[in-house]
Amino acid sequence: MQKAEVIHYPNLKTVLMVEEVLKESNELMTREDIKKKLPVKIMHQTLNVILSYLENSGKIIDGRKGILWIYNPSPKLDKAIKEGVEL
Repeated sequence: MQKAEVIHYPNLKTVLMVEEVLKESNELMTREDIKKKLPVKIMHQTLNVILSYLENSGKIIDGRKGILWIYNPSPKLDKAIKEGVEL
């Protein structure tokens, strides 16, 4: 499998803007939906690099129907997961 060469890496400000758009949305979003909600224009490849990073860090799910923010830093949830019993 060949990796595509990245032409433009995003800066931190752009990553944070995409994170904020996804956090505020309570529904699945397409890449085009994200681009429309951003205050600045963003290249499609740059958005893909950001989404790949967010998915690898466990903050989003990028599925066939769209992208969804899943990260929850709740200490109660973390404790329940650690102490939970798997059936």
